Amino acid sequence: MGRFVYVMNVSLDLRIEQVPGDNGAGEWLRIDEELHREFNARAREVAVMVHGRVFYEIMEEFWPRAREDASLPDYMREYGEIWTAKPKVLVSRTRDSAEHHTRVIGDDAIERLAALRAGTDGVLSVGGATLATHLLRANLLDELMIWTHPVILGFGRPLFDDYDQPIDTELLEQRSFGTGVTLHRYAVGAAKADS
Repeated sequence: MGRFVYVMNVSLDLRIEQVPGDNGAGEWLRIDEELHREFNARAREVAVMVHGRVFYEIMEEFWPRAREDASLPDYMREYGEIWTAKPKVLVSRTRDSAEHHTRVIGDDAIERLAALRAGTDGVLSVGGATLATHLLRANLLDELMIWTHPVILGFGRPLFDDYDQPIDTELLEQRSFGTGVTLHRYAVGAAKADS
């Protein structure tokens, strides 16, 4: 069985975007070569990438072109190759097609994602707050991989949509990078019922 891992860049106040649609691609990010190469290494290990529509559209707009853009550093072109080649699932009610080894699911998404998880070995990376929140509510989200950037945004989209129950997590890994970015991986526990 696979593991759904929500992978996201966040600010210190757990915002994933400041301006609607930047979804982890804003000017506030502190991504240098060392960090990008770490992203690449971890992305290579992913079995399937699962994206919500907004997150997918941000990725598809940039990364397929990036792999052939000679003006970009080699590590960015490399990520473009990785992203384009990986099997992907787009969860969307408004799109019915996508390119770059992507299949689209809309109806019965949670049931279909549960079946995908059961039939996949390895990591299924999750991109998008709405999708991650739905997986959390369905008890399908296994892990968080949070890349925290040393900035406070003060407003913007949070890491998760509103959620009504506390959930325990267990720290699996912690690491710092030269730009002040920290990686925290957490195993997601079961929701605690209100007492």
